[in-house]
Amino acid sequence: MTALNDTVGLTDLFASRRYFRKFEGIMAHMTRVAGVMEAEGTLTRDEVNILVGYAAALNYTFKALSLKYLLVGRDTGRFFGSLAIDATESGFPTADELITMASDAQQAEKHLLGMPSAAELKTQMVQVILGERTVPTKLQFALSQRLYYEELLKGKLFWPRNDPAIDWLGNMGERRRFRMHWAVYDSQVNLPVIYMMELEDTGRTALPKDQRRWPEVQAHLMAQSLGGLKLMTIAKGFDEDFNDLHPKRLRRFHVGPMYSDAFTKQSGPIGDVLSQARAPDGQDWALVWTEEDLQSDRVVEERAGWFSSVEREIFKLDPFAGRGADTGTTRMERSIILPQRPYQVLEELNPPGFRSVAKFVVSDAGRVLRY
Repeated sequence: MTALNDTVGLTDLFASRRYFRKFEGIMAHMTRVAGVMEAEGTLTRDEVNILVGYAAALNYTFKALSLKYLLVGRDTGRFFGSLAIDATESGFPTADELITMASDAQQAEKHLLGMPSAAELKTQMVQVILGERTVPTKLQFALSQRLYYEELLKGKLFWPRNDPAIDWLGNMGERRRFRMHWAVYDSQVNLPVIYMMELEDTGRTALPKDQRRWPEVQAHLMAQSLGGLKLMTIAKGFDEDFNDLHPKRLRRFHVGPMYSDAFTKQSGPIGDVLSQARAPDGQDWALVWTEEDLQSDRVVEERAGWFSSVEREIFKLDPFAGRGADTGTTRMERSIILPQRPYQVLEELNPPGFRSVAKFVVSDAGRVLRY
C-alpha cells in the first residue's frame, strides 16, 4: 500500500479484494442493525426502508468500484491507479473516487459502444489460454471495465449527491405532512451522510406537485447538506426561506468511520481494542453510527409585512449540560457495530468514552445483540 497524507492506495490485489468483501459484510450487518432499531421502536418501518435503501446503494457503489479495480496490481498494459481510501478519518473510499465514478456514469454508454461484448471478450480469453498458454490479463482487464460500466448504467448507486425524495405521511386538518430524505458523500470527512426531514405544508399546491417550490426546496437542501453545519442552522434556514413549509423534525445519520486493523490507522481506545482483539480476517473491524435529531418544540407567529404573519419553529435543544447549544440538536446518539471478538476486548478495557455508546454485536450467522 502506498500512502499520501491520510489517503492510502490499495495497490495489492488481495488487499483490495479483502477490503471490498469486508464492506459487503458490513453493509449487510448495518441493515440488520436497522431492523433491531425498528424492533426497539427507535426507527419506524418506513425509516428503516429508507436507511436500507441507502445501504443498498452504498453496496452497489462498492460493487462498481470493486469491478473497476478488479485487476489492481496486475500488468494490464495500462496504468489505471488503485482505490484511494481515507485511512485515518473514515476508512471509506475518498470522495474523489465517487466523483470520478459519477463522471464515468455519464460516459458509460459511449464507453460500452466502443467495447467488445462480454461474450466476445470471454471467447477471446479462452483462445489466448488455449492457443498461447498465457494468462489473458489485458482481456481480463477489458472485461472488468466493461462490467464496471454496465454496473454504472444499472443506476441506484450512492452518488456524491443523492437529491431529495419525498413521501406523503397524511394530513393534519388542512395541512399536508411529508417526509423528505436525501444523502451526500461528505467530501470533508469522506463519509456517507443521510438526512430525513418531517414537515407540514400549508401551500396551495402539494409540495411534490408544486413546479416552483419543489425544485427550490431540493436545491436549498442540497446546498445546505454540509457536515460542518449544525442541524439547527439547516432547519432555521429552511424555516425562514419557505414561509408555507414548516420543518418539525430534522435528522442526520453519519455512516462511519469504519476502523479496521488491516486498513486504517486508528489511535486511542478503538486502536487498542482492534490491536488486542487479534480478530481473524473479516472480523477485525468496527463501524461507528451517529444519529443527530432536532425536533420542533413550539411555534411562534412573526409579522410578515403590514397585514400578515408567518409561523416560525422554535426548536428544542438538548437540556443536559448545555450540550444542545454546542451540537445544535435535541438529541445525539452514537452507536458502534462490531463483531464478537472486538466487543469482548472493548468490554474488558471499558474505556470511558464508550460507556454511553450503544453497542451492536454482529455475527456471520446474521444475529445482532444490543448492549
